Amino acid sequence: MNSNITLSNRLAAAAKLVRSGARLADVGCDHGYVPVYLVLNGIVPSAVACDINQKPLDSCISLVNEYALNDKIKCVLSNGLQNVSGDEIDDILIAGMGGELIAEILSSCDYCNKKHLVLNPMTHPELARKWLYDNGFEIDSDIIVSDGRHHYSVFDAYYTGKYFEYSEVDCFLGKITDFSDKEYFNHLLNYLKNKQKGGYDYSALIKTIEEKL
Repeated sequence: MNSNITLSNRLAAAAKLVRSGARLADVGCDHGYVPVYLVLNGIVPSAVACDINQKPLDSCISLVNEYALNDKIKCVLSNGLQNVSGDEIDDILIAGMGGELIAEILSSCDYCNKKHLVLNPMTHPELARKWLYDNGFEIDSDIIVSDGRHHYSVFDAYYTGKYFEYSEVDCFLGKITDFSDKEYFNHLLNYLKNKQKGGYDYSALIKTIEEKL
């Protein structure tokens, strides 16, 4: 079944990383476009859509009602995953918030190491990747998505229990293989060079990015 919902480039990229047949938890669901799209198109059988604020959750509830998906999508007021049972989900999508908040949400969840994670940090993706490395996860796909005037990181990860000695390069670049989005990486270079003026040493990272470009 095709829906009338068209996802933005950013959300479409995140939705593509959700596994077919997985039960989804969408944290910070906002209007609920992703879970409704995935259920309508038969990609996931069910979803829990949660948000910390009632107003965006109400928008999600309205969309779920519009498509008569109340039996497949549960809308929950929740701070992160606190009110979501690990027994009813397989994949966790966290999109539309900063990397630091994503790390906090995952740190507060006692079952996330049993789930497939799909993350879209709006800012500081390096902090989300750092959390993954610190907690035994391995990043699989790691892409840069252009959406309007903005550029975003979208990546997914699985728990392996393996730990390794990572560097700033690993945190900022992760498993990225496509460096064709020059605007994203030039913006990152400008950010790093400005931080250098404040006493941070990002020389190895800057050199790596410049070589990739």
